[in-house]
Amino acid sequence: MTALLSYKSICFFVFEKKEVEVSLLHQRQSTGRCYCDRQATKMLTHLTFSPAPFASTCRNKTQFKVFAEKFPSFLPKEVENIKDPFARKLAAKIERLPVHVNFSESCIMSSVVKPLKPSKTSPVVLLHGFDSSCLEWRCTYPLLEEAGLETWAVDILGWGFSDLERLPPCNVTSKREHFYQLWKTYIKRPMILVGPSLGAAVAVDFAVNHPEAVENLVFIDASVYAEGTGNSAKLPNIIAYAGVYLLKSIPVRLYASILALNHTSFSTIIDWTNIGRLHCLYPWWEDATVSFMVSGGYNVSTQIEQVKQKTLIIWGEDDQIISSKLAVRLHCELPNAIIRQIPDCGHLPHVEKPSSVAKLIVEFIQENSILEPQLVSQR
Repeated sequence: MTALLSYKSICFFVFEKKEVEVSLLHQRQSTGRCYCDRQATKMLTHLTFSPAPFASTCRNKTQFKVFAEKFPSFLPKEVENIKDPFARKLAAKIERLPVHVNFSESCIMSSVVKPLKPSKTSPVVLLHGFDSSCLEWRCTYPLLEEAGLETWAVDILGWGFSDLERLPPCNVTSKREHFYQLWKTYIKRPMILVGPSLGAAVAVDFAVNHPEAVENLVFIDASVYAEGTGNSAKLPNIIAYAGVYLLKSIPVRLYASILALNHTSFSTIIDWTNIGRLHCLYPWWEDATVSFMVSGGYNVSTQIEQVKQKTLIIWGEDDQIISSKLAVRLHCELPNAIIRQIPDCGHLPHVEKPSSVAKLIVEFIQENSILEPQLVSQR
């Protein structure tokens, strides 16, 4: 297992913690700025969010019974084996929309979960983390819908359940262009863009390049200080494919799930591991993932200070993958940000503590919708 985990592309997100802390040390030595001292940690502690009852949580209410949902025919047949009722219900809502991009002759049938109806408030668009899918939002998505928000869950190009049989490039530029065309064609209004883990890097890159499309941002345990995919970009293809093959293996996925989740039963982790690797069962998944890994991946640390949108930073207090000290650094570097911490929670608050995450997002949107008319009236 140790030999397997030494290969960065296999457990990219597992090693982010060590990489960003080393980067942080270099930053501290070169600039004299300290983001990791006790005072900063104490500041984050004072901003801890104590959740009030908002709605039932995924963990507390999950009774693993199999229901007879009708799943889209394009999903892998293994979706029938998923026990989590929240995942089954959201999977039944996934559909594919045609998206025309300038780097492919044919349109890409792109997987999304669309809102039930449009709303007067800005649309909320949910991204996902590294090598994941919209099913990350199985517990939080229905709570945002219940709150009356126009909520989209979008699969990033190269991951999720889109049709990539005619494989396009899956580098950062292609991912950005694909998401922009999807937004331009279907969403059409400035959005509240929500990015967990590596999805926060996707959101930073997108907000800086297409500020007209993003009204505000929400980052959840953001992975924005890792320097791309590192040495993976220089590996021969045969080694890259071997590593990516291992990435979808149950032992590696299970280990990553154990690190990411806090106080979750083993039987639940096994089911959630199967949910997390469901998209890996497509025949083109390996090609798409290798395409991303050898392209160099996301390196957005220099873009953070260019983000002008108001940003909510949410962090799990017990994140074992990315240090909460980096939440404080991110808060300092973003020009217009607020920060909230969720206690007794690991790297995936939107999975572990969906009611807390939904409540914070709803309050963030409501506060800004009240402030904006006031600012206009004062001009």
